[in-house]
Amino acid sequence: MIEGEVSIEKSKGFEIFNGESHVCRLKRALYGLRQAPYACYTRIDDYFIRLGFTKCEADEKLYHIVVGGKLLIIVLYVDNLILIGDEKLIKSCKYDLAREFKVKDLGLMHYYLDM
Repeated sequence: MIEGEVSIEKSKGFEIFNGESHVCRLKRALYGLRQAPYACYTRIDDYFIRLGFTKCEADEKLYHIVVGGKLLIIVLYVDNLILIGDEKLIKSCKYDLAREFKVKDLGLMHYYLDM
């Protein structure tokens, strides 16, 4: 959610009769908006905490949970998630994420640069 009220001017070609002075009020963060990364991180952070994940003290973008003695680790990397752990937990987590967010499964990770 965006903190405060954010308005944008109408795009060229967007015309409303007698609406020359109208602006658009944003209800959620747009990609490219200065607050967008923070709004996105806050939303997903709240979601993971609600599911019972624990945030790592050393790295705030690393979360973990133990379910039935099996570990699942989630790492936020820019606008991607890296899931590490038990295959069944990963599948369940992907399902839960897809119900809450618009997601695209990119499959197995082959390369990871920048440690």
